[in-house]
Amino acid sequence: MDKIKIGDIVFGKVTGIEKYGIFLSLNDNINGLIHISEVSNSFVRNINDYAKIGETIKAKVIAIDHNYEKLKLSIKDIDYRSQKRFSGKIKETSNGFSDLKENLDKWIDNYGK
Repeated sequence: MDKIKIGDIVFGKVTGIEKYGIFLSLNDNINGLIHISEVSNSFVRNINDYAKIGETIKAKVIAIDHNYEKLKLSIKDIDYRSQKRFSGKIKETSNGFSDLKENLDKWIDNYGK
């Protein structure tokens, strides 16, 4: 939970859907809620149109409750169902492998979530 910050994009599995929001499980200890007000910028007629139980989606962290290890999440303004894989050429930079070194653990942890 300490590694997650407000503004991070996280992957979670939809574990429940209620009239008021979508529940996500990031792992065994971290869960979050996407309140209906954070689903869309327009009126949400049926929340079931936005996610299905068992589906893995992305969400943006908008608040963290450290006492209960719960996240307040949003799918507004992000492509939450996008699972795009990189295809193309990798351009070499002056940073060498420093970006890979800094991000590899995070990328591995988030792969397939």
